[in-house]
Amino acid sequence: MEIVVSGIRPTGDLHLGNYFGALRNFLKMQHENNCYFFIADYHSLTTHPTPEDLHGNVKRVLVNYLAAGLDPEAACVYIQSDVPQIAELYLLLNMNAYVGELERVASFKEKIRRQPDNVNAGLLTYPTLMAADIIIHRAHKVPVGKDQEQHLEMTRNFVNRFNRMYKVDYFPEPTAYNFGEELIKIPGLDGSTKMSKSDNENSCLYLGDSQEAIRKKLKRAVTDQGPTEPNQPKPQAIENIFNIMKAVSSVDTYNHFSDLYNNCQIRYGDMKAQLAEDVIIFTNPFREKIAELTADTEYLRKVARIGAEKARESASKTVKEVREIIGFKSF
Repeated sequence: MEIVVSGIRPTGDLHLGNYFGALRNFLKMQHENNCYFFIADYHSLTTHPTPEDLHGNVKRVLVNYLAAGLDPEAACVYIQSDVPQIAELYLLLNMNAYVGELERVASFKEKIRRQPDNVNAGLLTYPTLMAADIIIHRAHKVPVGKDQEQHLEMTRNFVNRFNRMYKVDYFPEPTAYNFGEELIKIPGLDGSTKMSKSDNENSCLYLGDSQEAIRKKLKRAVTDQGPTEPNQPKPQAIENIFNIMKAVSSVDTYNHFSDLYNNCQIRYGDMKAQLAEDVIIFTNPFREKIAELTADTEYLRKVARIGAEKARESASKTVKEVREIIGFKSF
């Protein structure tokens, strides 16, 4: 059974884009592999060094992922900062990482453009911390998006450099996890091609949104004046509404509004009202579970404690062996 590691940034609630994206595959993956899922609170400090409520954000993310189906009995679910061995391995990896290669990382260039007043060392060494997250459990696979592919390539570079420098074959070379199917992409309500809270909070439909919030957001979703001729290609904003409907509504409902559009009889108000009710029905189980878990502090504490214990057991073994390989010895 292959070891798979994946990080989750503590950026708040899950939206439909997250769920239909990688998360549904995570839920399948956890029963087929030896999985480690962690909440990357260290990573969040590279862009938000003084967060208003770091603990609260971590709790919300933990609650959302558990509500969505992440099973702490099937996979190891833990908080990054609960495993100090990650920080030690991060330090050791930085000793063999070069400034030039770190400065060439595309995400680093983008971040310093976005936050010129906060170009910190953590931002520069983000790839080595990500590498430490992965190889602390000697992972074979990592589910990554397009924006993380360069970081995974750098992890392989660090792994190969370590094995070569110390003449060992210790760390496996991690590769991208292939889900074997195309991910469903859920677009934003603002007409953009991706549902993203970083671009527009109001373009997202969250799993924990109230019924009233869902109705209000969909009522405001971007549309146009409607088609002027039969079978007219849909503009991006209209395609977005139909794509969300395809994901959460019945086939009959989708086909009904598709026929109306193609026959120039579509009333977007009716369509958005129907879609709102379908989203409410789809998210009801998540909303109820989120409320239940949020109130059960003792259970959340237990999940975090057991996850930390399991992650530390694996991480301690790795760091102990890495220290021996490098040459650290106790007197």
